[in-house]
Amino acid sequence: MPLVDLRDHEDFTANPYPYYAKLRTEGPVHRVRTREMDEVWLVVGHDEARAALADPRFSKDWRQIGDWDYESTAVSHNMLETDPPHHTRLRRLVAREFTPRRIEALRPRVQEITDRLLGAMLAAPGRTADLVAALAFPLPMTVICELLGVPDLDRETFRRLSNEVVAPTENDGKNSSVREMGAYLAELVEDKRCDGPADDLMSALIRTRHEDGDKLSPDELIGMAFLLLVAGHETTVNLISNGVRALLSHPGQLAALRADFDGLIDGAIEEMLRYDGPVETATYRFTRESVEYGGTVIPAGAPVLVALASAGRDPSRYPDPDRFDIRRAPQSHLAFGHGIHYCLGAPLARMEGRIAVRTLLERAPGLELAADEASLEWLPGMLIRGVRHLPVRW
Repeated sequence: MPLVDLRDHEDFTANPYPYYAKLRTEGPVHRVRTREMDEVWLVVGHDEARAALADPRFSKDWRQIGDWDYESTAVSHNMLETDPPHHTRLRRLVAREFTPRRIEALRPRVQEITDRLLGAMLAAPGRTADLVAALAFPLPMTVICELLGVPDLDRETFRRLSNEVVAPTENDGKNSSVREMGAYLAELVEDKRCDGPADDLMSALIRTRHEDGDKLSPDELIGMAFLLLVAGHETTVNLISNGVRALLSHPGQLAALRADFDGLIDGAIEEMLRYDGPVETATYRFTRESVEYGGTVIPAGAPVLVALASAGRDPSRYPDPDRFDIRRAPQSHLAFGHGIHYCLGAPLARMEGRIAVRTLLERAPGLELAADEASLEWLPGMLIRGVRHLPVRW
């Protein structure tokens, strides 16, 4: 199978969808070269992507497969980089904090934070703002910090490190950022432990470690803090910013939503997730054995990326997939993954997205983009899909 060099396409980051469409017509699985990896197998078909996300023949733990030149740090001891039974144990420890009832109980606080942030944004002179800095980032960051019990987190430092970890600007810069993130979180966890018992998720995880026979090692605590903090805000930041950008680029859809928030907001969020979701590809998987998908054999020990963004535009699954339609008939998508690694925080992200988008549109009449889309700076890499800044005016 020929190697497709995705680095050759300068506009791939800004708009990968035409390239995914071309790859899908040639087959559901391809051998590609990316900025991060000289050779990786890319799954682009919807049905194959859904199957791969739940296929036990793929491992998430790179330490168990082959000889990968990755640096194992405390940060890497998280649920996304482990397999059962270790993954099962880690997920069970936090799953009770993300039940529908607990998430629904957060609704008034999410609305309160949204109102405060928008109040500050709308009071700023000039009636212009960067929506990422004003709302899309601080809303989910505040919510997850309060849930974990770290309201005094240094947001500027954490945002810089988080961005460099999930969307590295240089290949050799990621490891240093991961190390710095690990050291930062180790200090955070230690400070939290010294503060004594509290009614929050991080305190509960620390207590579990002490009371139940070292169920969470020091590295696992750091890995859990990393995953909950990073995944707990990055996905929602870009759900909000990508979703608002899609609405502002489709005035007919925007008008329809404004005319019927109650009837259309849920469908609008789902369409935002399908059409231009915040996660372009799921994190790496590795084949435990040779695996055949769509007539293509992926060799044992190979790295695999599942293109969630491509799956969301597969015409075999979604009629007229490149059309943004908030009235689209309800149909499941893979924006939050599938299988045992399905995003634990999906209900929270959906709720934050609904509240943020609806409140923004209700309070900011005449909202529109304040920059040409071609000038927007996209996050590099193939993990997180989103822009660094989204200038708007009202």
